[in-house]
Amino acid sequence: MTKLHSAKASPAVTTKESLFSLRSNRRQFLAQALAAAGGGVLLPNIVTSSALGGSGRPAASNRIVMGIIGAGGRGTQVLNNMMEYPEVQFVAVAEFMGERRQRAKAAMDMRYGNTDAKEYRHFHELLERPEIDAVLIATGDRWHSLASITAARAGKDIYCEKPISMCIAEGRSLVETVKRHGRIFQAGTQRRSVGNFMFAVRLARTGKLGKLTTLNCSISGLEMRYDCLPAEPEPSKEVLDWDSWLGPVPWRPYNQAYTRSMTAWRDFADLGGGGISDWGSHSIDLAQFANDTDLSGPTEFERVGDTVEAAYPSGVKIVMRMNMGRGPGKGTCPIHFEGDAGWVYTDDSGNIEVSPESLRTERTVSKEAWSRPVGHVRNFLDCVKARRQPAANAEVAHRAASVCHIANLAVKLGRKLRWDPVKEVFSGDEQANRLLTRAYREPWRI
Repeated sequence: MTKLHSAKASPAVTTKESLFSLRSNRRQFLAQALAAAGGGVLLPNIVTSSALGGSGRPAASNRIVMGIIGAGGRGTQVLNNMMEYPEVQFVAVAEFMGERRQRAKAAMDMRYGNTDAKEYRHFHELLERPEIDAVLIATGDRWHSLASITAARAGKDIYCEKPISMCIAEGRSLVETVKRHGRIFQAGTQRRSVGNFMFAVRLARTGKLGKLTTLNCSISGLEMRYDCLPAEPEPSKEVLDWDSWLGPVPWRPYNQAYTRSMTAWRDFADLGGGGISDWGSHSIDLAQFANDTDLSGPTEFERVGDTVEAAYPSGVKIVMRMNMGRGPGKGTCPIHFEGDAGWVYTDDSGNIEVSPESLRTERTVSKEAWSRPVGHVRNFLDCVKARRQPAANAEVAHRAASVCHIANLAVKLGRKLRWDPVKEVFSGDEQANRLLTRAYREPWRI
C-alpha cells in the first residue's frame, strides 16, 4: 500500500486497503446502508436545478461526484471545463498550496451556489470520502503515478494529466493497479480527441499517406537539469507544504522558482520529465496511434544531434524535434507524418497542410482549443458511466510515456538503446535497466 505521509507531514491516518474496496455500484451500496440504518445515514448535499439556473441537472443517482488533486494552472483549466457538464459535481480539492486550495474551492462554490466544497492538504483525506466516484489529478509529474495508484486502490476512477509516470516501472504498476481494481483511467492527452489531430492520424491509419516512413514529433526541449536551486526560507505549511509537495523524490531545499508556474520545475530530472515528456506526451502518443503501435513501441533509440530517433522493427521512425513547425501562423505541439505517398502536418492552431493536395478532403475538421479538452472529458465521462475503456486508457498512456522515458535515457546515457517492448527491458544494458525504476524517498512507496 502506498504511504502518503513523510516524516515531516501531519500524523498519518491509518487506512486499510480493505476500506478501499471496489464501488462498481456505489449508489446501491449507499441506499442499502441508509435502509439498514433506518434512515440515519446523512448523504452529501444535492445541488438543485434552481441553484444552477434551472439547467436540468441529472438526478443524484446519475451524477458523477468528483474531487480534484492538484489545482495549479492546468488543474484549474480542466476543473472549470469539467464543471460545465451537468452530470458532474465537484465536492473537494486536495492541494499542497493554500492559495490554490482556496481558489479551487471558490470556483466550486460559485458553480454550485453553496459553500460545501471541502479543502484538504493531503489527497488521502479526499480519497477516504466514499461518495466521491472519480478524481481529476493535475499535480506535478512526480505525483501522477502515486496519486493514481492510490486513487485506484480507493475505488475511484481517474482522469490524470500527462505524463502519467516518471519512469517505466511506475507506469506499469499504474496499469496493473487500474486493471486489478476495475477502474476507468483517462490520461490528459486530449489531442486524441481534437479534430485536426485525428484527421492526421486517420490519413496515416487508412493508408492515405502510403507506407509510413517518418513520424516527426515535436518536443519542447532535450536537456534535463540535475542541479538544485539555492535554498530560500521555507514558507509555512498552510502556504505551501514543501515536504509533501516534493513527495517521493529526493529532498531539496525550497526555492520559490520551483513553484512559480507549472513549467518552472519540469526540466529538473528529479521533478519532471523535461521537454520530451512535455510536448512528447502528446505528439508521440499520436504517432503511436497513427502507426497502430499504441500498445507496443519502438525498439531502438538514439540521440542524433538535436533530435532523438526511435525506430520500429518495420523501419518506421519517430523523430523527436525541438521547435518543429515554429513560425508565423504556426501553433504549438505540431506533428508531421510522412509516407511514401504523401505527408500531413497539423498543430494546436488548427493548421492542416498536406501533400498531395488531394489528401485534403471535403470533410469538415472541427477546430478546438487544446486547453479545453471538451471531447476528451466527454469520452472519460461516458466511459465512467458505461464502464468501458477510454481513448487514452492506462495501457495506451503508459506506452506513450515509455517512449518519452527511454528517449530521456538515451540523451542521459549518450548511446543507442535497444528496447524490448514485450518484456519491457533493455537488451544487454544493465545500467539502462537499473534506470527503469526510481528510488523513492522514505517513507513513500508503491
